Amino acid sequence: MPVQLATAPDPARPGVGVVMVSTWRVGTPARQRATVDAISRVWRARAWPDAGLLSYSVAIGEDGDSLLHYSQWSGEEAYERFVGASRDERVAEIDAAVPGIERLGLGRYALYRSGASPAGDTRAPGCVVVVDVEFRPGEPGAAQIREGWVDAVFEALDTDPHLPPGGISAHFHLSTDGTRVLNYAEWESARAHIDALAAVGEGIGSPTEEWARVRAYPGVRGSTLTRYTPAISLSAG
Repeated sequence: MPVQLATAPDPARPGVGVVMVSTWRVGTPARQRATVDAISRVWRARAWPDAGLLSYSVAIGEDGDSLLHYSQWSGEEAYERFVGASRDERVAEIDAAVPGIERLGLGRYALYRSGASPAGDTRAPGCVVVVDVEFRPGEPGAAQIREGWVDAVFEALDTDPHLPPGGISAHFHLSTDGTRVLNYAEWESARAHIDALAAVGEGIGSPTEEWARVRAYPGVRGSTLTRYTPAISLSAG
């Protein structure tokens, strides 16, 4: 199968059984771009590796160092087939083009709930905001706690009287190890997200009881926020 090139994935794409998320650190903005170019070249020079890989996307961190890798698979068995058959040759060629890449782990997630703008909204995301929320491990009913927190976020969004205008979508993923929630949120631009953070409230959201419940939700250990610019999204042609 040939390879199709786009800029960003569809996080709500049907048929996705597992999402793999990882971060690479490459050191400088020039190396970020060189790595993205190498990934595009290496992957497009080969046939698509497995029908179970639905998309592979890379976004560039605004820190001038990191790259976000977001891949959608039909299931974990498809990912394991790829690792066993064709991952190493791709990694070796990318490393030859950009030596010294630091790869920081791999998280496995399942999409739990998505929220998007109404049908007909044709805005393309100029910024991806990844919010990684960590929950205390070993809590009784950990799955229900994480799902309850996400549901509380949607209740806060649905009742917020002043939602910022630059948000396009939010896609909440639950880690398969039971410890994290990852929100992959699409925004018109980094400036739109920065302006939203600077508005009333603490972070995104008005000072409502619903948002106060989200921020004080039991079991939450902490969170990090990182902004990225979509770079490439590869899929079977």
